Amino acid sequence: MAKAITEEKLASQELSKLFETHSRVVFFGGAGVSTASGIPDFRSQDGLYHQQFSYPPETILSHSFYVANRGEFYEFYRTKMIALDARPNQCHLKLAQLEREGVLSAVVTQNIDGLHQMAGSKRVFELHGSVHRNVCQRCGATFDAEWVMAREHEDYQGAPVCPHCRGEIKPDVVLYEEPLDEKVMIGAIEAISQADALIVGGTSLVVYPAAGLTRYFNGDSLVIVNRDPTPQDSRADLLISCDIAKAFDF
Repeated sequence: MAKAITEEKLASQELSKLFETHSRVVFFGGAGVSTASGIPDFRSQDGLYHQQFSYPPETILSHSFYVANRGEFYEFYRTKMIALDARPNQCHLKLAQLEREGVLSAVVTQNIDGLHQMAGSKRVFELHGSVHRNVCQRCGATFDAEWVMAREHEDYQGAPVCPHCRGEIKPDVVLYEEPLDEKVMIGAIEAISQADALIVGGTSLVVYPAAGLTRYFNGDSLVIVNRDPTPQDSRADLLISCDIAKAFDF
């Protein structure tokens, strides 16, 4: 049976010890990593899936809805998916530090907020893309999140249009009904398969194919850091149930 910890101080001690005894650690994180930065997750009590919108978030964030209702999609995307004021929290900062020290091999993230890179992490596999890349589907020009938020370029039903060719601009994020990027998946699988310890943090492990990446882990220590139970808790060597930012305060 996995060792279970709920106290933040003990959690940080255990994680510190893990990094002292392993040299190829990979961190695999989800929306819960960024809640301390003010970005809501999806499935917790205060998450997006418990809020009331004209359509369910899963519908709005689907490829078919994007194609049929670009204006409504962009309204949700701008107000709920882009958080320009968000800053890295202790978890992001500690992971970047551990990478610089040579003990964290990679970050695999389901998040699209770019906070790992803002904190200084270099080797980041963004499974679901990033709001900081928005690509013209005609000429390939890219635009950052600030440009999308400016709203000076709306031209088609409230959605931005490329100023160079008048083409459609699509966020470089993986929507429901869309496949994950093959190169990103290959890189994430390689990193996880070579790790001697895997820390899974801030994710419910119910969204596939991302949740299935843990099956590629062959190391000796699987740690799950999440406030709520996950379907993979029985596989873990250590279960930590507390604030993830405080757990990484070491």
